[in-house]
Amino acid sequence: MATITTPDGVNLYYEEAGDGEPVVFVHEFAGDVRSWEPQVRYFSRRYRCVVFAARGFTPSEVPADVDMYSQDHARDDILAVLDGLGIDKAHIVGLSMGGFATLHFGLHYADRATSLVVAGCGYGAGEEVREQFENEALAAAERMENDGMDVFGKDYALGPTRVQLQNKDPRGWAEFEQQLREHSGLGSANTMRGVQRKRPSLYELEAAMRALKVPTLILNGDEDEPCLDVGLFMKRTITSSSLVLLPQTGHACNLEEPALFNQFVDDFFHQVESGTWRDRDPRSMTSGILSTTDD
Repeated sequence: MATITTPDGVNLYYEEAGDGEPVVFVHEFAGDVRSWEPQVRYFSRRYRCVVFAARGFTPSEVPADVDMYSQDHARDDILAVLDGLGIDKAHIVGLSMGGFATLHFGLHYADRATSLVVAGCGYGAGEEVREQFENEALAAAERMENDGMDVFGKDYALGPTRVQLQNKDPRGWAEFEQQLREHSGLGSANTMRGVQRKRPSLYELEAAMRALKVPTLILNGDEDEPCLDVGLFMKRTITSSSLVLLPQTGHACNLEEPALFNQFVDDFFHQVESGTWRDRDPRSMTSGILSTTDD
């Protein structure tokens, strides 16, 4: 089994496919390395694709200490994968929890990122829902640990931003639910407590995002309600970014609409690699409607 050991001693499982420019995929909380299969099959035709299981998600190691889980750990685990595989720079593609880690990676290790794809990113970011999100995260973690993921996963897979996948692709949703129920209860609970609940609000990162110059693609489903407002915020704040909304799509956008997801990401990669991806024209940033001034 292929593993990389992080600087703090956690063994991370990874898989590779294809040759070419490296792409690292970072999975969401409800997913794992298998969640990226529609992307790996597509992009490995022309790219060196790397997927890894986050700490707490088997076959990676599941630390028992909750202090071994944090947003900083999630960010630095991406770096550990790059260093362990001898990769200088890569396109980093993350969904949800992986999208947060991808964004933080770009903010801290910009020189190691060819580009960033930040998909389904935003849960718990708004200050008005911060306390609610933290309370729900703690309650969910208790259920994961006490009831186990086989039980908890049945409910989680039917959340308001998951039913879109069930409606579009019942077979795909059933596979997603089964994989979710196979996750470690301890690892999932510790991830929820240490990473999800404690990560900083994206609105607290405004200054850092304004300074970010790595080409960034923000990609959301238009029925992924917790991500819509913050997606617009990131678009308005990161001048090197573009925003894509997939119609009638929920949170697992890479599984719901794999062809569209791959199309937009593929086109983004080509623009970045050809040097044609540009920062936003400052002339487009004005509060005016018809005029060229803010008055």
